[in-house]
Amino acid sequence: MAKQKRSDDWGFPRWRSYGDKGRSAAKLRLCDREGCNEIGDRPAPKAPNSPERWYFCEGHAAEYNKNWNYFAGLSPEEAARRAADEERGNAGFRQSAQWKWAGPGDGSRSRDEMRALNALELDSDADLAAVKAAHRRLVKETHPDANPGDEEAARRFKQVQAAYDVLRKAEERKSGKVA
Repeated sequence: MAKQKRSDDWGFPRWRSYGDKGRSAAKLRLCDREGCNEIGDRPAPKAPNSPERWYFCEGHAAEYNKNWNYFAGLSPEEAARRAADEERGNAGFRQSAQWKWAGPGDGSRSRDEMRALNALELDSDADLAAVKAAHRRLVKETHPDANPGDEEAARRFKQVQAAYDVLRKAEERKSGKVA
């Protein structure tokens, strides 16, 4: 059995990142914005398709990203061609929605809405009329008055009611009835 050696770890508070060896303090990179003394841990490209990066603090990275123009320095024809090339490369994701592959990732429904649709035994593209019909059907099946003493039916009834509330409120938000 090997003899236990002295640890290189000083304990807490940690002065370096995990995996670093040695007893010296970790070296930090400062924000590349002139006059900023914050930690620069947010990389940002210096130019489109360039491997060179700026390293900003969170505030300056947000400002840089807000003002970033991917098509800066390109003629209108070159910008249109590059936009078309990138859109063509991403078209497969848009086409997959036709086959119901996209699910909640297509941006039309939240994760809670998808769970509610699953609880109502509906597909991801169900409209409000289908939601109402499924709600009516499941309430008749699981209502505690129709199933006295059945704990599973009571639990399922609560689940159906909660799912319907989630989908109804989402539909109201989409239609602009509720702020």
